[in-house]
Amino acid sequence: MVSDGYYYALALVGAAVLLGWLAGPLWALPACLLALFFLWFFRDPERAIPAEAGLVVSPADGKVTDVSATNLDGKPCTRISIFLNVFDVHVNRSPITGVIKSAVYKPGKYLNAMDATSAEANEQNIVTVEGDGLTVVFKQIAGLLARRIVFNYKPGDAIVRGQRVGLIKFGSRTDVILPRPSDVMVQVGDRVKGGSSVLARVPVRQKSAPEPVHEGTEAVR
Repeated sequence: MVSDGYYYALALVGAAVLLGWLAGPLWALPACLLALFFLWFFRDPERAIPAEAGLVVSPADGKVTDVSATNLDGKPCTRISIFLNVFDVHVNRSPITGVIKSAVYKPGKYLNAMDATSAEANEQNIVTVEGDGLTVVFKQIAGLLARRIVFNYKPGDAIVRGQRVGLIKFGSRTDVILPRPSDVMVQVGDRVKGGSSVLARVPVRQKSAPEPVHEGTEAVR
């Protein structure tokens, strides 16, 4: 459970007690139901994180609404968009293991997250992670109801695949931008789970082996 759920629920339980005392038990029922909804909404289930090298996992629960070609810094990439409705888990997770190179907050509008223009126009947090010789960008994008984006880390922090990194409240969208070539494992309409569903397989760059030092020679320092 995300701690926010307890705060909302406690406030609503307090309101329910007050309404029940002032107006009767029936008036307290809506507040009690809302308290239960918030406890359920802020659930944070454990997930089985795949360990195979080169996998990019979903940063969020939801429905894949777009898989398309795009460009990032002039380089061809693939964008995978995931829409989260109010019934999905809203905890966000890291798609890969690596180091956060940047985390840029961009104010914007609150268009319907299903709208293609929301990817650029809406309020969002843009996170760039580098690891395993590749760079992956994922965006936390606010939606029509979402009014708060939470990201718990900063540039320079090391994170691992599937690690909890933040939260978007009340309906939203996440975009993942992958380098090409990538073997995309999902299609539009698929349901995915944050941290456990594999979005793509990306070739891992092998580190070059150091030059051997032969007997009778001195290594250059």
